[in-house]
Amino acid sequence: MAIQVGVTIDRSSPVPLYHQLAEQLSNAVATGQLRPGDPFENEIALATRLSLSRPTVRRAILELVNRGFLVRRRGLGTTVANRKVHRRAELTSLYDDLKREGVQPETILLQHELKRDEQIAGMLDLPADTELLAIVRLRLAGGRPLAILRNWLPPPYTDINKDDLEAAGLYAVLRERGGRPVVAHQSIGARMPDAAERRHLQLRPAEPVLTMTRSAFDAVGAPVEYGDHCYRAQDYSIDVMIDQR
Repeated sequence: MAIQVGVTIDRSSPVPLYHQLAEQLSNAVATGQLRPGDPFENEIALATRLSLSRPTVRRAILELVNRGFLVRRRGLGTTVANRKVHRRAELTSLYDDLKREGVQPETILLQHELKRDEQIAGMLDLPADTELLAIVRLRLAGGRPLAILRNWLPPPYTDINKDDLEAAGLYAVLRERGGRPVVAHQSIGARMPDAAERRHLQLRPAEPVLTMTRSAFDAVGAPVEYGDHCYRAQDYSIDVMIDQR
């Protein structure tokens, strides 16, 4: 059962009602009154209890989703996000990052096939037998290899073709099809590359790679992509912003 958070709305305040609500609810998450995985009070019940309009409550909930405090999942409703889930205003791809830095990215497609993978499907909250589009790309910057990008895409995006992937970044292609990841669980690490990775990235035997895995979902909790990437450590770094509210 959803926990009812005590909220005080000051209708004489110049602060918009939705923002007052969002701030008090986000504080309840930050202080532990609402804990990761807790079911969140539904929009109608919250609007009725606080004598607010549904659009006002809906806007407050959307703000909390966008800030990473709440996650919407089909069939499960809205729940408090896990502390390991982080969100940025707009998740970007390596292709987008390179373009912003004035570097022309190049893509060599190494794999493009439909396949089933029980573990990856689980990462995307999909049934184990779901057919996914598995793609592997070698990303170059200024003619030099920089990263090997492995991605698995759920059914709404399995029609993405080779030409699309070689002409633009994956997230740009997804956005054209309405896929906008806003919530992600991301892990960063390092390891020694395998033989194929060493060859593609032109690494010496003792050189490690940086790694990043990411499960990305849209604003209603539908899966968008799972990525498992590795980068030349001497040419790439991953910056993480720590925001303590």
